[in-house]
Amino acid sequence: MVETDPKYYIDGVLAGDRKILSKTITLIESALPRHKSITDEIMGGLLPHSGNSIRLGISGVPGVGKSTFIESMGISLLEKGHRVAILAVDPSSAKSGGSILGDKTRMEKLSADTRAYIRPSPAGKTLGGVARKTRETIMVCEAAGFDAVMVETVGVGQSEYSVASMVDFFLVLLLSGGGDELQGIKRGILEIANALAVNKADGDNEARAEKARQVYENALHFMGAPDDSWHPPVLTCSALTMAGMDDIWDTVLRHHAEMKKSGRFERKRKQQAKDWFLYLLDEGIKEWFYQLPEVASSLPEIQKQVENGSATAMTGARRILELLDPVGSDRRQRG
Repeated sequence: MVETDPKYYIDGVLAGDRKILSKTITLIESALPRHKSITDEIMGGLLPHSGNSIRLGISGVPGVGKSTFIESMGISLLEKGHRVAILAVDPSSAKSGGSILGDKTRMEKLSADTRAYIRPSPAGKTLGGVARKTRETIMVCEAAGFDAVMVETVGVGQSEYSVASMVDFFLVLLLSGGGDELQGIKRGILEIANALAVNKADGDNEARAEKARQVYENALHFMGAPDDSWHPPVLTCSALTMAGMDDIWDTVLRHHAEMKKSGRFERKRKQQAKDWFLYLLDEGIKEWFYQLPEVASSLPEIQKQVENGSATAMTGARRILELLDPVGSDRRQRG
């Protein structure tokens, strides 16, 4: 059956076949053990054809209008001749594991254009709400010929840091008004941002947006730039009227050019690949550990002892870990 042949997926993705592209991403997102080997072969075949896009991460406070902004930015990039992939990480239900996956209905105009590809992925249980396979999905989209990839975060917890670790440029969208423009944004987010943009700078809100821009600019000045060679600018934009979209993309390109010129772009991509490898290794070790027969059989009872107070958490953890070190365990008992 052709669907079990890695070449079917590799050739289809490289040819820009959207149906096969979607099937490939679905396969990558699969948690079934039988899909792992074929996925590895597919990614190995696509790897030489990836890495040629500008990766843009987008986050923002609730109500900032991320979806509208992403659609407007996407349309602007299409008009410039780019092919755009949008990876929107949706919040999954904590109880059912279901996902809203409503991005295509929220970006109707963009999703109708064949030069754009929108892939909503359920965040699941991954730390920070970032889909676990987002990095691989970026590579697949690049191999399919998309030269601009936007990754939208769910905007909660650690998701911003996770997305920042896989993109070239991290943009934080902000709102004006409310009396305290700094409310709702954490210092850590400001520190990882490559640029800030105050959205909804249109109509009666245009003056407030400019005032908010100045407040954020002053805040960044007092905090100091995390990178001496790049000082994150603060811009204004309107996703509704598309005002400021060109300025934001020009900022992305300027940052990209400076990173390339200094050699920091290549170093960053290498570091991201290393970090992802170590993350996957850590996840794999945990999965292997919990599937060990001795761990699986002992864990429920020891966990129950910790819960009812007959054993401390430290003692319980040590007893589980000692299952993998019988020599050390015997030595400690004799001692």
